[in-house]
Amino acid sequence: MKSTWLWVGVSAVAGMFPTIGIGQSKSPKKTKPASASVTKPATPAKKVPVTAAMSAQELEQRLNSYKRVKLSTDTSLLTAAERKCITHLMKAAEYADRIFWKQTIGPKEEFLASIKDTNQRKFAEINYGPWDRLNNDKSFVTGYGEKPAGVNFYVEGFSTKLVKDTLFLRDVLSPYTLIKKYEMPKPPPPMKPGADAMPMDPMDMEMPNPGMPFTGTDGQQYAIQKYSEAYRKEIMKIVMHLNEAAQAIEAEDKDFAEYLRMRSGGLMMDDYIASDVQWLGLKSHLDIVIGPIENYEDKLTGQKTSYESYVLVRDMEWGKRLDKYVGMLPALQAGLPVDPKYKPVLNSGSETNVSTGEIIQKEGFPPMQKPAQPMSQLAVFDVVYYGGDCNSGSKTIAVNLPNDETIQENFGTRRSQLKNTMKAKFDHIVVPISKVVIAPEQQKHITFDAFFNNVMFHEVAHGLGVKYVVSDKSVSEGNSKTIREALGVHYSALEECKADVLGLYMVTELFDKKELGGQLDDYYVTFVASVFRSVRFGASSAHGKANMITFNTLLDRGAIKYSNKGYYTVNVGVMRSVIAVLAGSLLQVQGDGNPVKAADMLSSLGVIREGLSADLKRIEAASIPVDLVFDQGISTLGLEKYFEDPEVKMREWAKQQQKRGGFNGGGMDGMGNPGGMPGMGGPSGAPGMGNPPAGKPGQAPVPPAGGNAPGVPPTPKGKK
Repeated sequence: MKSTWLWVGVSAVAGMFPTIGIGQSKSPKKTKPASASVTKPATPAKKVPVTAAMSAQELEQRLNSYKRVKLSTDTSLLTAAERKCITHLMKAAEYADRIFWKQTIGPKEEFLASIKDTNQRKFAEINYGPWDRLNNDKSFVTGYGEKPAGVNFYVEGFSTKLVKDTLFLRDVLSPYTLIKKYEMPKPPPPMKPGADAMPMDPMDMEMPNPGMPFTGTDGQQYAIQKYSEAYRKEIMKIVMHLNEAAQAIEAEDKDFAEYLRMRSGGLMMDDYIASDVQWLGLKSHLDIVIGPIENYEDKLTGQKTSYESYVLVRDMEWGKRLDKYVGMLPALQAGLPVDPKYKPVLNSGSETNVSTGEIIQKEGFPPMQKPAQPMSQLAVFDVVYYGGDCNSGSKTIAVNLPNDETIQENFGTRRSQLKNTMKAKFDHIVVPISKVVIAPEQQKHITFDAFFNNVMFHEVAHGLGVKYVVSDKSVSEGNSKTIREALGVHYSALEECKADVLGLYMVTELFDKKELGGQLDDYYVTFVASVFRSVRFGASSAHGKANMITFNTLLDRGAIKYSNKGYYTVNVGVMRSVIAVLAGSLLQVQGDGNPVKAADMLSSLGVIREGLSADLKRIEAASIPVDLVFDQGISTLGLEKYFEDPEVKMREWAKQQQKRGGFNGGGMDGMGNPGGMPGMGGPSGAPGMGNPPAGKPGQAPVPPAGGNAPGVPPTPKGKK
């Protein structure tokens, strides 16, 4: 669509200039470059004693508690174009991974180089920092104390109480901004005689990014900086590889190529709504989830999102088996055991009633037409690359996206099952755990089909219930407070618990309707064994807390019983009724949007009690892995010959231009946009970057015969 190219094109320019407000830009002010931001981890506002690192023995045990697994797929099913495309998708994911390192601790290479102990360094690479994510964020590197609640999303000591002007609060709590101390930039050092006027790699250039300044109640100057500004260097590399991937696949899958370019625009503009909607409609063989998505890492306000990426290959056959369940969602929602106000009517396949031609009108959401057909999907993939947040701590085995409540209401969601990772966790973790804690006579009920369906309907359950506080009078006006906003830092754990419990409730309903095979005992016993798997993630994990609530509830109400032989027996009849009651309670707590009730539930039930602690020690003593780490990437799939690095081409091209003197000269003319749109004029005095001539959207522009150079190198002859 033409509007796609316009949006992406404008974003390429907008990403080069500092933004004074979300959606508002003014003349740039001088400030420190994004790359000059503090690389040390943020620290808590209150000084805390630095804890001693783990003992060498404990550290080695923790390091060995991860099972190494090779991420692969049947590459013989990929076309040559798909093989080339997927290599660039994985490279883009690598740069998303680098951004997550910056968000949580600082640049990866600098941080790891600062750790002298080999095992500490290896474990830090698994945990994206010096805190053990699956052991309540315990520090294991000497010199690091308690993990800051806001990590690098916020400057040290920041609190929303410091925001005296409510006009700034929305941007402070934006999922796509950082809060920093405002600092005036230092002037660049004078250039040495004969030095190049521009770095060898044009994308290594830094632009002033002051962000939007405001004065806190403490009198200090703070700045709100957009992700697209803070991580500009990495984002431009992501965009480069997404563009290469789009060119590789365009002849075979135009829709996927268009999505990749649209997502590039979203990354450069911190605006993901259009690309999220585009993604929902895809049924491509290849796929990528990339950008700032989940808010698990922000434990200060629960609003900031972390960068992550999955590179996926769709399993068409498994996916066909699941299509029938999408149409059953309205009846499942209607049957939830809770007051009707907590379960709005669903349209088949979507999360609300869909009417052709109706325009969505909601504050903060662009005017868009509702789809003529439902867009929700249940899909199955092999994942071949994890990057960033989804690769830290416990590895994701299923995902329900997009997270935006308005998109979910009007367009639906895609529930993606990551089958190869799911099977690895089942084989290496769930089955061995069951042999330690589940009564021998019930171990026959531990099956992969039950595990797969329990996980799948966990993701489906994320779309059920309400998205907005039901008591809010502005519901009818379309401006209700979301459950996420109302519950704040308690939202993630409660939402994961709701998904666990409602997922099993739906499995029960579908089994009763004879839509699922096997025995009901398979689903319930496998569910309990998997609870032990997730509880091991610890209290710092939303999934860990969620499973603690479930486990303690089942135990307190007699659904599971502990024998003196050290095994648990599942009473399926009792558990069935307990699950229904707990499902209703969770839906009500969420719908009321009461953070006090949510906190009470988490503090009373979201804890590891003495008996469970002893069970976890027995599991640990059995040397059962706590989670997985991956061998992954281009070489793991054996696709090296299909990868041509555009960064190498760019550096060579830049080197040639420097020799010709093409980079020297006056003011910056602007960066060329996809589709050959003219660049926007920029501030004088910066190295010149001329505009490329017009060309096909998304293709690398051809450099002009002389003068300044565009932002990307030419495409060699004979190659697309």
